[in-house]
Amino acid sequence: SPYRMTHEQFHARLPLGTAVVDQFLGSNPIPQICLSQATYIWIDGTGENLRCKTRTMDTAPSAVEQYPIWNYDGSSTGQAVGRDSDTYLKAVAHYPDPFLGGQNRLVMCETFDKDMKPTATNHRAKASTVMKQIAHHVPWFGMEQEYLLLDRDGYPLGWPKNGFPAPQGPYYCGVGANKVVGREIIETHYRACLHAGLKIFGTNAEVTPGQWEFQIGCCEGISMGDELWMSRFLLHRVAEQFGVIVTFDPKPAITMGEWNGAGCHTNFSTSAMRGPGGIKYIEAPKHLEHMRMYDPNGGRDNLKRLTGRHETSSAEKFSWGVANRGCSVRIPRSVAEEGKGYFEDRRPSSNCDPYAVTGMIAQSCLL
Repeated sequence: SPYRMTHEQFHARLPLGTAVVDQFLGSNPIPQICLSQATYIWIDGTGENLRCKTRTMDTAPSAVEQYPIWNYDGSSTGQAVGRDSDTYLKAVAHYPDPFLGGQNRLVMCETFDKDMKPTATNHRAKASTVMKQIAHHVPWFGMEQEYLLLDRDGYPLGWPKNGFPAPQGPYYCGVGANKVVGREIIETHYRACLHAGLKIFGTNAEVTPGQWEFQIGCCEGISMGDELWMSRFLLHRVAEQFGVIVTFDPKPAITMGEWNGAGCHTNFSTSAMRGPGGIKYIEAPKHLEHMRMYDPNGGRDNLKRLTGRHETSSAEKFSWGVANRGCSVRIPRSVAEEGKGYFEDRRPSSNCDPYAVTGMIAQSCLL
């Protein structure tokens, strides 16, 4: 039967747990305690993929301003040409490194071209300006990151190689080897996020087998984008140790049938919205201009996912409703009953740039 799964059908060993995961967790391999390894992390020219490289610091910086501006070969990341390739990294946030431990740090960076102007995929620069303008509104964000685990052959992890799993139904928040796969990765990622001081709210298995979700927030202003990108980096690094691939593609080709796609639902509120009677301040974001910013390819990626089916709205038409997961914007039932709170924008794709999404929401609702 094509639906039977055997050990030989998988490239990744199941279960996934291996000793290498604890290679550095909880230990400091640097004999001189004053030294620090700083891993600079940035978004490349795709607007989706992350890059990193590490340098030694004589002392562990106590403030993000203490990290020196660094450079890299932008011609190898789609951000410069070979004859003038130096591209610059400026630290914007730093976190304890859960892999190396000790005084070592993970450093989120912005990218700048040879003239020290933001690169095309540096959406943080504009978003930061917006967040400073609306800081008095105390904007809170929470983002729900869905993703799919893949075997090294690019096939969804846990799917039979010569067929498809049983239809959707038992996998969402499921328990058991016939319902979920990759929990070892998810728990290790959760612990890594906590170690790094990220505001990870929770995690769960999603509707499509091999698909998971984690939530980051509440985060104020620009820190939402910083923390989501860092949590994505940690997920890639953890999965790398297990020999598993993470994809944020909102609708991979293999899932184009009766399978849920992946989104990055974004929750938003202001101090006025959270106060008594705040529901009257909840203003739904605009549609078409937002759709262009809700995935890194001008809205084209989302067209595969936002079909009006599989708990999605239509990409062409804006809609909103209370407790309706088939709408563009959902007002949680608790918010409607209490008359205050937040709204959930369900349109952003799983591969969106959180800087672009949060900046656009803040700008259209408050400026």
